[in-house]
Amino acid sequence: MLQLQDVTKAFGEKTLLEHVTWQVGDRDRVGLCGPNGAGKTTLLKMLAGLDEPDSGVIQKPNALTLGYLPQDGLSHRGRSVRDEASQALKPLLDLKAEMHELEARLGDAALNEAEHDVVLARYSDVQDRFRLSDGYQIELKVATVLRGLGFEPEAQEQLTDHLSGGWQMRLALAKLLLSEPDLLLLDEPTNHLDLEARNWLEEYLVAYPHAVILVSHDRYFLDAVVTHIADLTLRTITEYHTNYSNYLEQREAALERLQEAKRRQDEEIQRVEEFINRFRYQATKAAQVQSRIKMLDKVERLEVPPERKKIRFNFPAATKSGRLVLELKDVRKAYGDNIVLDRVNLHIERGDRIALVGHNGAGKSTLMRILSGDEPPGSGTRTAGHQVVMQYFAQDEATRLEPAKTVYETMSADSPHTMVPAIRNILGGFLFSGDDIYKKAGVLSGGERTRLAVARMLLRPSNTLLLDEPTNHLDIDSKEVLLDALVEYGGTLIFVSHDRYFVEKLATKVIDVGEGKATLYPGTYEAFLWSKQAKDTPSRKPEARSPKPVAAKPAATSEQTYEDRKREQAERKKRERAYKALKDRIAELEARVAEREKHIKDVEQQMSAPDFYSDHEMSKPVLARHQSLMWEVGELLGQWEMLQSELERFADLRNS
Repeated sequence: MLQLQDVTKAFGEKTLLEHVTWQVGDRDRVGLCGPNGAGKTTLLKMLAGLDEPDSGVIQKPNALTLGYLPQDGLSHRGRSVRDEASQALKPLLDLKAEMHELEARLGDAALNEAEHDVVLARYSDVQDRFRLSDGYQIELKVATVLRGLGFEPEAQEQLTDHLSGGWQMRLALAKLLLSEPDLLLLDEPTNHLDLEARNWLEEYLVAYPHAVILVSHDRYFLDAVVTHIADLTLRTITEYHTNYSNYLEQREAALERLQEAKRRQDEEIQRVEEFINRFRYQATKAAQVQSRIKMLDKVERLEVPPERKKIRFNFPAATKSGRLVLELKDVRKAYGDNIVLDRVNLHIERGDRIALVGHNGAGKSTLMRILSGDEPPGSGTRTAGHQVVMQYFAQDEATRLEPAKTVYETMSADSPHTMVPAIRNILGGFLFSGDDIYKKAGVLSGGERTRLAVARMLLRPSNTLLLDEPTNHLDIDSKEVLLDALVEYGGTLIFVSHDRYFVEKLATKVIDVGEGKATLYPGTYEAFLWSKQAKDTPSRKPEARSPKPVAAKPAATSEQTYEDRKREQAERKKRERAYKALKDRIAELEARVAEREKHIKDVEQQMSAPDFYSDHEMSKPVLARHQSLMWEVGELLGQWEMLQSELERFADLRNS
């Protein structure tokens, strides 16, 4: 379908691609990966024809249709959302308009017989083309894609002029999907999508009948969608015929082999250079020296990509909160006639890890502001528990940074003294290195400001975290830094995130926000999806058998049978995924409990020393550590018991 032959591309002194040869097949779904600044967006632009290689060629069939979605910058004006999306099917709309025009001409009594036959023949031809192209399904196609990407029916009628940047990009994606090009080029397509829309897009792309190349920082999305990974590193593309998680393992193994080969090559080069330097001025060895010099000139030096540092970080310790952390009773919140929350009751206990989910505009951020105390409820009560030390990361946290302070000053301004040595390490994990730390916050891009705001949050001690979309604008490596820290966090966590992998790894409970309600589901996000679907799908009772012979019902068609089987298989897969997600989460908790219990034994060994209690100041932090570990094990076991009960319920459902 598409082929790069000996392609080179550079910007100034930086070469992004060097003599790259690569091809994409007809049904390939490729995840384009690589470190920041490697040239992924530049490559997509070249494939889309918006940029040219410095040398080499990009070969495409003449009839190939391309669709390119940039990260941002697209906008639409002057039409309703539905009409704008329909423009993606303009050839069909033109056929429809011609059909109406021909129908009007056929109804003209002044048309003579010969002209009538010509118009009728044309009408028949146009109608056949319209029908064969599914023209009669235009409205359904448009409504389905718009609804899948989060546009409710009433929103589909509003003017595009009033859409925010994020919704403009959703509309651009809808148009691209409706046009169904032979090659889809998507640069961060999930950036502006909530979880429901991401899930829908994931299924859509899995079933897409043509090729897809995409860049995404959503690990779960990559795992679910792609069949290949194209790793753009060190100016070349290396292909891995697998999903993202397996690619990480294979890349690590390949890197280890490359590092070993580089080590052996360096040793051999050093040995040859030592020979040359030793015998360079001896006439009897001149021929051998010259031979080795020529050999070194021909050696193709192996290059190893810079190691991606794995930054590990733990939140600073804070005092333990009471058992009750937050409670809402009969909370109601409305903005004019729009009732966002209606008589909501929530009881949040220490150690809970809760993900708030729901479509955009459902009220997640409103609920977060009320929980944090940032905004009072219209009616009802909010109660915070004993010794709750809360930290709230708002959606607009990045805008609250002081523009006159440098990156480093922003971090150190309200950092505990003990955390100052960790500042540079944390900044490196969020892609601030070298002179970047001396940039003023006011000149940072939106993504950089978000990364800085997240990094700053890691320095503050708290026992309750409320995070509203902290993963926006973070790349996969930065998300991993934050995720690892939150996995180890010993306090209470309530968060909103549109990153499925992030939610799956953290949540032990899910609150579904929408239609004024906040409904709590125990278990992982996968378990929540299955439970919600089972709840929303009405159960069908088996029909009672008649003692008398009855007229036979028409046999199901093969198409109906196939659809039923397909539905059953999809349902079974969802159950299995939910069951596996619960088992994985339980295994992870068991591993964490075992690790903490090992630490407890080590601490207790220190405490058993004969002179341990003689120095009160020395023993005090050890005793505090022991108490903290005991609390943490108790909370982890509480989560384990809850998930174990959920697992048993799933096992019963699977066996029923």
